[in-house]
Parts: sequence; C-alpha cells; structure tokens
Amino acid sequence: MNPSERIDAACSFLLQSPPGEINDVLNDVRNIISDDDSLHEGVLPALKEYNLTQFMTVDVPGSDHQAIISEAARVAATQEGQERFIDPRSKTSFLFDHLSLEASDSQPAEPDADSEPFRAALEKAALTYLSAHFHDGVAAVFAAKDSTNKFTLQVVANKYNPANYWAGRWRSEYTIDLNENTVRGKILVNVHYYEQGNVQLSTSHNVSLSLPTAVVTASPSASTSKILALIEDEEGKYQTSLNDTYQEMGEKTFKGLRRALPVTKQKIDWDRALGPYKLGQELASSKGMFGNS
Repeated sequence: MNPSERIDAACSFLLQSPPGEINDVLNDVRNIISDDDSLHEGVLPALKEYNLTQFMTVDVPGSDHQAIISEAARVAATQEGQERFIDPRSKTSFLFDHLSLEASDSQPAEPDADSEPFRAALEKAALTYLSAHFHDGVAAVFAAKDSTNKFTLQVVANKYNPANYWAGRWRSEYTIDLNENTVRGKILVNVHYYEQGNVQLSTSHNVSLSLPTAVVTASPSASTSKILALIEDEEGKYQTSLNDTYQEMGEKTFKGLRRALPVTKQKIDWDRALGPYKLGQELASSKGMFGNS
C-alpha cells in the first residue's frame, strides 16, 4: 500500500469513528502512516468533516458554556486557512483547531438586528428543553445568513462510558422557516458497545412539521415555546419507536437466529448473550444515556 492509499484508509477510519473515540482511532492509524507530519496534513480534511457533521462541542473562551462546531456555525476562514465559528449565545466568534479541538482568539460578533429577537427567544426555549431532557447536552440556534426569517436549531448530547465499554451520541438539527411555516430536520443517533465484541448502531429519522399561522404570528416567546413543544413530541415518539424496536429484537429477532444446541451442546444463556442489545434499550429509555424523555 503506497502512502496515498494509507492516508485514504486513515481518513476512512476517522470518519467512521464512534462517539468520543476519534483520538483513539487517530492514535491507531498513526501505526499505518508512521509519519506524523504526513498524517496530520493528510487527515486534516477528514477531521474537519468529522467535527462538523458530528457537532463537536468546544469550550467558548470567556464563557461558561460550550458551543457547537457545525456548518451552520462556520462564518469565515482566515488568510492562514484557519476557520472561525460563531457562538450566538455569547455573541462571539472564535478560531477552532480541528486537530487539538480547542477554541481561541475570541472576538465580539454582533447579531443581525432583525432576526435576533426571534433567534434569542428560540435559544431560550431550546435551553429550557435541553435542561429538562438531556444530561450535559449542548444546544445552539443560528440565524440564516440569507434570510431574517430562517433559523437552525442544533442539539447534541454525548455519553461516554469507557469503563463499561460503551459510548453514544444524540444529534438533532431543525430548520425553522417562518416564510414557509415549516420545521424540517433530522435526528441522528450513534451508539458503540465494545465489551467482548463490537456492536454499533447508527440511525436517523427525518422530521417535517407544518406550523399553524397562529404560531408564526404569535409573540417570539409564545411562538418558540410552541415550536419546541412540537419538537419534543416528535423526539419523544422517535425515542419510543427505538425502544419498541430493541424490545422486539431482543425477544424475537436474535433468539430466532439460535441453534437448538450450539457446538458446546449447552443451551445458550440469552440473558448474557443479549447484553449488547440491552444497551439499545438504555438509549431509548427516558434517563438512559442522554437523559431525553
């Protein structure tokens, strides 16, 4: 395998990294490349893509909360090729290093005066929702660059438990368009269980909601509270569907694959064999992995 093929393989591994394990994967692929300078240069585009799509979180300089690194948060690139991201909550922008996962050079960033009242109200409602349903989650609301009536709401919650060999990430993203009276988005869930095996779950769910005219024309506070109530209902239904799916898998699907007697001539202890799949039930429980209910 030539150096270029090794870099491509390393990038592929990085993009498939389970939640919270990208540094472990990066350390492992160092053995494939055996050249740190080439590795860092070659995999940087993959690291950028991973951080943006996975909603990587970072401490905001001078603030007591975290910000989300995403396409919606990206505002500009410097002449040196570094990227700046915005944190609307603290009204600042900052540089982000995709390799060290650190923010720096925080600067004031004035919001758009026309979109800010609704954006701020939506952010307040989102933070209330976050505190009620997610443990250690992060939420951010961004005003669209091309419209004063379009907003992006993002939520990410991570749960890492390496001592018990599992990790998980919940992401949801919604575009609220007040011109079209719609909320469109998606929910993405990733789970990795690796005790005496390697089981990964990656699933997504699309959301499309219509907003009644009364909701759009209400005050920003009333309107955004109703929008979050609709999102809460949609995420609750999806969580219930995940729980039902895992219940059926545990009770029917996997047991249906068994032999009458395995090679050991002993009956399978399904309480032990189904351990990895019980993690999925934890994911969908109200206070399981992410605290969503």
